[in-house]
Amino acid sequence: MRPFELSLTAVAAAIRARDLSPVELVDSVLDRVERVEPLLDAYVAIAAEQARRAAREAENELAAGRDRGPLHGIPMGLKDLIDVAGTATTASSRVRAEHRAEADSTVAARLRAAGAVLVGKTHTHEFAYGLTTPQTHNAWDRDRVAGGSSGGSAVAVAAGAATFALGTDSGGSIRVPAALNGVVGLKPTYGLVPRHGVTSLSWSLDHVGPITRTVEDAALVLSALAGHDPRDPASLPAPVQDYRPRPGALGGLRVGVPRNYYFEHVDPEVETAVRRAVDELENLGARLVEVEIPMARYVQATQWGLMAPEATAYHERTLRALPDRYEADVRVLLEAAELMPAGDYLRAQRARTLMRQEWARMLAEVDLIAAPTVPATAVPADQQTITWPDGAVEGVTDAYVRLSAPANITGVPSLSVPVGHDRAGMPIGMQLLGRPFGEATLLRVGHAYERSAPVRALAPVV
Repeated sequence: MRPFELSLTAVAAAIRARDLSPVELVDSVLDRVERVEPLLDAYVAIAAEQARRAAREAENELAAGRDRGPLHGIPMGLKDLIDVAGTATTASSRVRAEHRAEADSTVAARLRAAGAVLVGKTHTHEFAYGLTTPQTHNAWDRDRVAGGSSGGSAVAVAAGAATFALGTDSGGSIRVPAALNGVVGLKPTYGLVPRHGVTSLSWSLDHVGPITRTVEDAALVLSALAGHDPRDPASLPAPVQDYRPRPGALGGLRVGVPRNYYFEHVDPEVETAVRRAVDELENLGARLVEVEIPMARYVQATQWGLMAPEATAYHERTLRALPDRYEADVRVLLEAAELMPAGDYLRAQRARTLMRQEWARMLAEVDLIAAPTVPATAVPADQQTITWPDGAVEGVTDAYVRLSAPANITGVPSLSVPVGHDRAGMPIGMQLLGRPFGEATLLRVGHAYERSAPVRALAPVV
């Protein structure tokens, strides 16, 4: 296999075995970027020369015996909400045309310290306020949506244009594009990964996390990202740990299978693939337990009741000063939320508190929940709605956020893992949701499933 085709875990091992150098790896990925980027538009900016320089530095450090860990010399993409000193953070918006970061965000600084090499900044749905990333094309079918808002990051990883990437997730924005492009996406527990230096969409829902080829890769990146930072008021002093999953059976683990909500209005091919994956978890030793998702009827209202006013508050000044620089879909959402009564926001906060309590009770009975990541695979780029077999019509964005939002509202960790393809060849994802700071369990289960499934190739872009 060519270096750009390898997983993070594989290239890290090859570098330490002296079978591959960081320079060879970065050159391979940059060649891949040059080939696929005109077709996919995953990146808003590419830092080729800086990446080559950083790769040479990594090679020299490793030759001198200074090993920074498994990310040393590994090429990555960062969603263009994440500040990197001296580079633009445009949020894929004309509003930020003149912006330039003065300092690294916490996550960029931690990845730099770990020796990771920045290939470029990846496209997002403008200010992360959407679930399709319209400027980027799906890695498996360029006529379909990439998913969002971390669409550029997921497409870059799926196409071999980055070995790993970071995204942000306020309502599914890591997991949705990961599922639609056949890669792994992890939304950590709220407060585990600091957001200092990351442009906000909705401060009480925002998370930062990895998008990777494999579950083990996600664990390696999370190990570098996690840890308290007092500059993020939401950051929690959780103990830092090595998240790498250990191989083994799943005996004794209780996997909750929802009897409501998560399998309602879901494409039959998606349901079949996810239920097959859940059965495989049982074959690996887990015990399946039916669970009732609490307060399911309030999820959508609570998600939008929190996100809309927080996003509008963040954009208050620029929305008044530069309204014409926003894309129409985002401007309408921001302006509409200005009319939202304060009481609605307070009720959404109260609903979130109650939902967290009920989810804690449910997760006391099982170790994790297994469910579809999204109810349908990637739709054509011009499709606005999905019509379900019972005649119900749902907007594409509402459909994609519906199954991912509960983890943002409650703050629990959620991992999306590829579990197959539909008849059109489009990827299907299963999400695993766990207890707060239960990432190690999710990664263990996801890794066990992954080892039992056939090896996945990169998206067949060219």
